[in-house]
Amino acid sequence: MWKPVLEQIMNSSNFNFLGRGLAAASLRQEVISNNIANVNTPNFKRSEVVFEDILAKEIGLGGDEEKQKLELVRTHDRHLPVTPFPNEDAHIYEDDTTTMRVDNNNVDVDIEMASLAKNQLYYSAMAQSLGGYMTKLKNVITSGGQS
Repeated sequence: MWKPVLEQIMNSSNFNFLGRGLAAASLRQEVISNNIANVNTPNFKRSEVVFEDILAKEIGLGGDEEKQKLELVRTHDRHLPVTPFPNEDAHIYEDDTTTMRVDNNNVDVDIEMASLAKNQLYYSAMAQSLGGYMTKLKNVITSGGQS
């Protein structure tokens, strides 16, 4: 009895997107840290994490307006579980199009530090949203449907 309900909670789009966003922010933290650590390494090319564009395309917000996807709904207990979006993770891209210095390194410490601060805010917001979502679920479970 509880297993289908738990599956619906854990497979909800909010839980899925927030968890994937946290994973992407964690990966971005590692990539930015690696860029900063290699600021003085000759021929090093900075890397960048792309996640938000991939997510926007998955939910139908990126590019073609006519290709927007409809949300799938499970209408009967015997239907297969709904998994509307593939779990395509963030991608790491190496930026080899620019060169900042004569040693072919393209890391700009100021840009990387700003990206680090932005990512920290992004991670905190995602963690806070996920925490709020889990608190709401806890309240619903512990109240037992009583008003």
